[in-house]
Amino acid sequence: MILYPAIDLINGECVRLAQGRFDAVTKYDSDPFKRLALFNEEFAQWVHIVDLDGAKAGSPQQHELIGRLARASRAKIQTGGGVRTREHVQTLLDQGVSAVVVGSAAVKNPEEVRGWLRDFGKDRITLALDVFPSINHPDHEMFFHVATHGWVEGSGLDLFEVLDYYPFGVAQRILVTDVSRDGMLMGPNMDLMKALRKKRPDLEIQASGGVKSVEDLYDLKALGVHGAIVGKAIYEGIIDLKAALNVG
Repeated sequence: MILYPAIDLINGECVRLAQGRFDAVTKYDSDPFKRLALFNEEFAQWVHIVDLDGAKAGSPQQHELIGRLARASRAKIQTGGGVRTREHVQTLLDQGVSAVVVGSAAVKNPEEVRGWLRDFGKDRITLALDVFPSINHPDHEMFFHVATHGWVEGSGLDLFEVLDYYPFGVAQRILVTDVSRDGMLMGPNMDLMKALRKKRPDLEIQASGGVKSVEDLYDLKALGVHGAIVGKAIYEGIIDLKAALNVG
């Protein structure tokens, strides 16, 4: 399993949000290059970088900075936030990132995003779906509401309805965040991961939201989850980065 230590950026600074809320921001580092250097020193294979300003605005706001971070990193960079067009994807790939995260566009414009997967390569595009679980939906034992546009809009769709837009063989990489757990150190949503593994074994799943311990990572690995995004637990010193990287 691949650990993706996270760098979330607002105004060029490393922050974490609680439950995707822009009114619940904790600032950690004013210089993301120092944080990236720490991840590189521990030989992380990948680093996950999010342009939170872009996610909120619906268009890239920090691509130039992300490009400089990518060029400064020995680790591969996966990044997103406000990626809405083919040109946004192309710009980030040209800047040297290894995988571009596409969220709202994957929900709102699936036909277009299928074209990006075909043209850029499905190993270069990570579909990101942010969900709020509900157990009270009348037609589902568990309903995973998909949110868009920086987690502030509901799509009215269930996670697996959105994944139907991307049949077997079309996509490869998927990042699924339980927003209710994100930044809360509650542990990952194992039921969500189990459902994903059962229904879409073809996808390389990245788990996001709530990871609080190395044991959580081992549990995800045992399920066959391909990767995990970890942010707050690293920044708060709850998880030792070296130990977490050794889970893979």
